[in-house]
Amino acid sequence: MGTEIERKFLIASDDWRRAGEGERFQQGYLSVEPERTVRVRLAGERAQLTIKGRTVGATRPEFEYDIPVEDARQLLSLCIPPLIEKTRYRLSSGGHLWEIDEFHGVNAGLVVAEVELESEDEEVVLPDWVGAEVTEQPAYYNANLTQRPYSTWPRD
Repeated sequence: MGTEIERKFLIASDDWRRAGEGERFQQGYLSVEPERTVRVRLAGERAQLTIKGRTVGATRPEFEYDIPVEDARQLLSLCIPPLIEKTRYRLSSGGHLWEIDEFHGVNAGLVVAEVELESEDEEVVLPDWVGAEVTEQPAYYNANLTQRPYSTWPRD
């Protein structure tokens, strides 16, 4: 079984922007049930179908498959609106690869950093640009951003 162990953080500063050019993603969800999400992702000329199970702590089952780009385009039209639009940047720090997602569209203004781990107790040296951890806050899950976009969140 495929497993994803990932911690998620907000951004504390723009120092991550040294990551260089990012990759634009468009993704949508065919299912956003807590027990299973089914995601379609289009990134340039690559497309994937991903099924994820319920998250427990920072771990969840994950199965990811390459699919034809044209299939992804058609599947995106079947997804729950709105689609997630973001640019992903990759940056190595402290022996880990960090993925920083800068959201667009109805989620513009949200920037989240993720780091994938081999185990939940793996030590992670947090870069200076990393802020509060939101790993266990479902509002920050991409699937939930389709149900409650960042632009609708109350501002302090």
